[in-house]
Amino acid sequence: MVVDDHPMWRDGVSRDLEAAGFTVVATADGVGTASRRAAAVQPDVVLMDMQLIDGNGAEATAKVLDVSPNSRVLVLSASVEREDVLDAIKAGASGYLVKSASATELIDAVRATAAGQPVFTPGLAGLVLGEYRRMATAPADERTPEVPALTERETEVLRMVAKGLSAKQIATRLTLSHRTVENHVQATLRKLQLANRVELTRYAIEQGLE
Repeated sequence: MVVDDHPMWRDGVSRDLEAAGFTVVATADGVGTASRRAAAVQPDVVLMDMQLIDGNGAEATAKVLDVSPNSRVLVLSASVEREDVLDAIKAGASGYLVKSASATELIDAVRATAAGQPVFTPGLAGLVLGEYRRMATAPADERTPEVPALTERETEVLRMVAKGLSAKQIATRLTLSHRTVENHVQATLRKLQLANRVELTRYAIEQGLE
């Protein structure tokens, strides 16, 4: 799915992707349309601009991942502002590519994102890593409490994971399908930049969610 507020750019990127063998299942120009269409088509990869008609790409990224937890978001933006890059990653984006990238670089980035690999324009990866390193080493009272926003349902599932319940047990308690529970767990892992359920449980305990 391609999300961009400029019709000509949106159409051009869609054509490039189709020519490279991808299927563009939807396009959108704003936060609201991106959320609604992602919920309907469940795209594997979302190309996300940071400037949209009714908000920004970070907000749209969070909303898209709420309704389509298995999607991976690759930001494609003209902005290289530090705040935009970090906001996008904190919202759950898998990578950040600037619009000056060539068509070949874009296609390669989409393939890598689909395969679960983080993709950054040279220089931006260092910025992101540097920020997380700064947050990890700063004194506790100086750290900015940048906790990624989880949905109410994700928080509910996280509490149960911390109590040691299996996905099947959680599904039964919440009257959800096993797959839906797993989708919520994977979305939470991605948002919190965690690798597995052990780290997820540790995080929940540290946040007092157990």
